[in-house]
Amino acid sequence: MELTLYKERPPELIEALAEVWRCSVEATHAFLGKTDIEGLAPLVKAALGEIPVLVGAEKNGNPTGFMGIADGKIEMLFLSPDHAGQGSGRRLVELAVRTHGVRYVDVNEQNPKAKSFYEHMGFEVFERLAMDDQGNPFPILKMRLRS
Repeated sequence: MELTLYKERPPELIEALAEVWRCSVEATHAFLGKTDIEGLAPLVKAALGEIPVLVGAEKNGNPTGFMGIADGKIEMLFLSPDHAGQGSGRRLVELAVRTHGVRYVDVNEQNPKAKSFYEHMGFEVFERLAMDDQGNPFPILKMRLRS
């Protein structure tokens, strides 16, 4: 697995990463229905094109995961389900902290595996929001890197 900083983001890359996102969300976000996922997909594609730092995890030149960073925060980190648990997420977070000064991440409360993963990586919950950024009743846990 290789980590790649995506400076150029052609439409075919955005589509490939959006597919990784969709597969990941379908496998890990049981609280989201098909309609929720369909509604989020255009927002995700737009964010993939606009996020200041976009790093991909690739195997044989194909994206297997990605992470987006803005203002010292991991805004998105998703792995293809068949590549989860193999160290890609750890490597992405370590890169984010070491190279990009990341100190924060938000996690859906209804995704306890993500919360546990970030706790293992040294983050702690410091705030809970009842709604997500779109105003949906999907509580968000705001996490920060422990000192």
